[in-house]
Amino acid sequence: MRAMILAAGQGKRLRPITATIPKPMVEAGGKSLIAWHIEKLKALGITDLVVNGAYLKDVLFDYLGDGSKFGVSIQTSPEDGDGLETAGGIIKALPLLGDEPFLVVNGDVFYAGDYHTFVPCPKDVQNGSHLAHLYLVTNPAHNLKGDYALAQNSALQYGSDYTFSGFAWYHPQAFVGRQVAREPLRPYFDAWVKDHLISASVLTAPWFDVGTVERLHELNSFLQG
Repeated sequence: MRAMILAAGQGKRLRPITATIPKPMVEAGGKSLIAWHIEKLKALGITDLVVNGAYLKDVLFDYLGDGSKFGVSIQTSPEDGDGLETAGGIIKALPLLGDEPFLVVNGDVFYAGDYHTFVPCPKDVQNGSHLAHLYLVTNPAHNLKGDYALAQNSALQYGSDYTFSGFAWYHPQAFVGRQVAREPLRPYFDAWVKDHLISASVLTAPWFDVGTVERLHELNSFLQG
């Protein structure tokens, strides 16, 4: 199993903290957000990781090295300028991710639950009948309108019941043949919903999108108990 951590965001709403470090290096509970992910993925046995970077990518890649200090193997996928957004970043890194389904994690979120929730890869993605499986959370205060709903058969639907957590499994066929370009994932999700090629499940443990200084304070308060 391989995983990719999306780490190319600028974190403008986290400034001045992110004036000198990229957003995934922001610390919560005395540890960088990306280190939390790496350690929890390692505990799953997922030690082959790909990390993309754009804003202050040299700072990020120097911090990560080859992953050995974390006990994992990290390959980096550098992007120019403001980066390629989520779908573009995955497509550029696709040659590093292999032929099997892979887990993708947003580098600027924190999930307090056990990452064993994410394994094994859902069968519908493993066998290629679906192109992706998303993990959803109850709508947070900053996204009360939500993103999606969930059918009884675990199919992802349009709706307002849940928010995408930033954790998902993808089959490489979802992106094969796509040109590297700056583009988000949402249009892909919309197409897969229409074609019944995407499933989802709901996470139940506390989840944080560390997109602002205020939300970072909330996470630190949570981690301090």
